[in-house]
Formats: sequence, C-alpha cells, structure tokens
Amino acid sequence: MRRLMGWKVILMNVSFYYHRAFSSQMVSIQQVVLNSRPGKNGQPVAENFRLEESTLPEDLQEGQVKVHTRYLSVDPYMRCRMNEDTGVDYLGPWQVSRVADGGGVGVVEDSKHPMFQKCDVVTSLNWPWQTRAIVDGKVLMKLDPQLVDWHLSYFLGIVGMPGLTSLLGVREKGHVKPGANQTMVVSGAAGACGMLAGQIARLEGCSRVVGICGTDEKCQVLVHEMGFDAAVNYKKDNVAEKLLEYCPDGVDSYFDNVGGQISEVVISQMKKNSHVILCGQISMYNKDVPYPPPLPAQTEATLKERNITRERFVVINYSDKHAMGLVQLSQWLKEGKLKVRETMVKGLENIGAAFESLMKGGNIGKQLVVVSEG
Repeated sequence: MRRLMGWKVILMNVSFYYHRAFSSQMVSIQQVVLNSRPGKNGQPVAENFRLEESTLPEDLQEGQVKVHTRYLSVDPYMRCRMNEDTGVDYLGPWQVSRVADGGGVGVVEDSKHPMFQKCDVVTSLNWPWQTRAIVDGKVLMKLDPQLVDWHLSYFLGIVGMPGLTSLLGVREKGHVKPGANQTMVVSGAAGACGMLAGQIARLEGCSRVVGICGTDEKCQVLVHEMGFDAAVNYKKDNVAEKLLEYCPDGVDSYFDNVGGQISEVVISQMKKNSHVILCGQISMYNKDVPYPPPLPAQTEATLKERNITRERFVVINYSDKHAMGLVQLSQWLKEGKLKVRETMVKGLENIGAAFESLMKGGNIGKQLVVVSEG
C-alpha cells in the first residue's frame, strides 16, 4: 500500500511539472470570431461577433512570424464577408466560429522568416482579429514608420488601402483635368475614402468639390477642415435642390461610395461625357442584390443618353501603382495638403460594436480599433 502511495505522489509531481512546462510554452491571447451571420438582408450587430480566450505556441515554424497587434481596420466591405456568399470573386466569406480578419498593423515579436525581424512594423490585408498572432510571412508587408511620422494607424487609412483607393480611383476613373473647371461630387464623403477622395480631387485639379453625408457635424468637418466647397446632409436636406445650388453647371465626376437613391439623384445631374467612380455601395450592403446593384431604368437611360461612364473600381487591380501611390500620399500628408480624421475604439472586445456603428454611419473618417498601444 505504501509503495502504491509513493507511485501516486511521483505521478502527481510528474504531471504537475509537465503541465507547468507545457503551459510556459504557450502564450495567452484574445481573439474575435464570427458568432453568427446577420442574414443577407439583415443589419449587422455587435452580437454577430464573439470574444474568446485562446493560446499561441511559443515556437515558430520556418517562414512564420509572431506579431503583436496594434490597430485593426473596420471597413464597409466586411459586411459582404458576413454572408456565406460574398457576391464577389476577390473576397472570401468569414466562417462561423472562426477568427475574423481584415486590415491590420502590428509589430514583429519573433520571426523565422528571412524578410522580417523583431521590432519591424508590418501590415496585412488578412490580419487575424487577435491580440497576438502567428502568421505566414508571405501575407505580411514591411512598413517604414517614417512615411507616417510613426502614426502607425495611418497605414490603415490615409497611407493605406483607403488612401490608395481614393487616389487611384480619382486618377484612373475620374478623368480630372487641371484648369478644366470641373466639379466632383463625393457620397459617403465623411468616411475614410470619401474624405480623402474629395481632398485628392482638389489636389488633382477639380475647381469645385461637394460632399454628401449624414449629419450637420460631418458637413462642418468637410467644409471647414477638409476644404470641400459645400456639403449636403442627405438626412434632412433635399439632395436634388442642394446639388443644383452647389453644382450649377452640373457634375463632371462622381465618387460613389453609397449607391441607392442618392446616386440616382447625382447621376441625374451629371453632364454629358462625365464619369462615375464606382467605389462602394454601402446603402445596398444589407440587401440581397448583385454587386454592383442594378440601376432603375431611368438612371440607366441617363447613363446611356449622356455617355456617362460607370465602371467598377477595384484598387487591387492596380497593384503596380501602389508603391508610387503610397509615396505620393505620404508626401501630401507631410506637406499638410491632406487632412486626417480617425474614429478610434479601444479594446479588441469592442470591435463588433465598432463595426455596427460604422454600418450606421457613426464614424467620421477612418474607423479603427486600438488593440494595443504598447
């Protein structure tokens, strides 16, 4: 009996030390998974996401990088990823009970990839919604913090994908000609892309820029901070009447972030041979319609009669111009020619609420989640 008791004590001790040794090789993290789908026609809510505790192994495999998350991006296109079918071929759906992902910026903590070393600042379009993560180095891009004067969040906005979308959208689809006395209208103008698109349109040569947004506060920001000539609050103003007032000679280019009735009104006031930059359709993202959504017959007729181009713009199709674009955006930022607004929410646990707010227009400028400022 005494011998059995001895073995029992030995086994307990072995178990204790094994568990302690094993636990010391794991890192505790938090992560956010897709908890449920809102349905193709449903409004997303914070409860569609769930915070979980998890762990990461201490050791890395060849080619892997361990990153500490600083900022995560929350964007309208993510609404499509909440459906089983995103409706587009370049976006995969999030899976229920699996970690969500999107644009992110962080710092390398450990690396077994030749391109990255400890303390490098990196970004990815497929950054896991986790406090820390182990990722394949192939999905990461090394960043130069001096491009943004160490404001790392700017890599998810003005000197990131929204900035590139705005810059290349205006340049590739807007047909802006300096000195041609052109007018551009921007819908969703107080969002990350819209706010930049209006400023860039001015820098590229537009003589008049008019924004459409959803609150008086946003209108004030656009006109008094961002240099727009005028702004329309679509929730209380008569959009058609205001556009006639602010764009008496008609609209030459339209940077479309919202679609729906607002876009139909703008198109009705566009000139012959003008251009629609089809960037986003946020007003339609909670509806089960194809992308881009079909237009009413009258609007289609207007496009045809006036020879108005309306081509879908996807920034990833212009990857050969990204490096040049980022340098240009950084230069304008440092020269004070581009102004920045960000809406920050602290804590990974609040990312679902941040997304819900974004989809209801609660942000001014870029919507971000601060995961760690360390």
